[in-house]
Amino acid sequence: MADAIEMLREDHRKVQELFEQFENAQDNKEKRQIAETALHEIEIHTTLEEEIFYPAAREEIAEEEMDKAEEEHHLVELLASELEKAGPQDKRFSAKFKVLAESVKHHIEEEESTLIPQIEDSLDAAKLGERMAERKEELLRQTGDRSSRNKRKRSTAIRVTGKRSTGRKKTQRRSRAAHR
Repeated sequence: MADAIEMLREDHRKVQELFEQFENAQDNKEKRQIAETALHEIEIHTTLEEEIFYPAAREEIAEEEMDKAEEEHHLVELLASELEKAGPQDKRFSAKFKVLAESVKHHIEEEESTLIPQIEDSLDAAKLGERMAERKEELLRQTGDRSSRNKRKRSTAIRVTGKRSTGRKKTQRRSRAAHR
């Protein structure tokens, strides 16, 4: 049986381990792969918190604290979106990922030191954990399907054109048009 609090803590440890791996990675390709895995984990974790955990916690926690936690999620989502759009040669990718990591680490620290202790005795962690585990499986299936489709699209584009599409021509055209 899944326990909601333990699930959250396990996700936190997993993401923190990925941040450490990123810091220790030697080449950009390895860093990008670790970052993609971390972003995927963060996306699923955030969805679970926002859809299931936070609504249950909101009944027990001051509204201002919950609003702050949700705003921290919003900031991470913005950075994650920028990272997902960044090209493989983006020189600021590593710096942006490190900023995201610091933000997530801060969020984890606040959740584990403030939010979770305030609610863990009043929460039905087992029941909530079951709902979260079911939703997580659903999200993993959905994102796995999406990831497979995206890989197939990239693979097909490479076979057809002989190179990866970066979208740079479209961006360059827009940039030139804006300067006219």
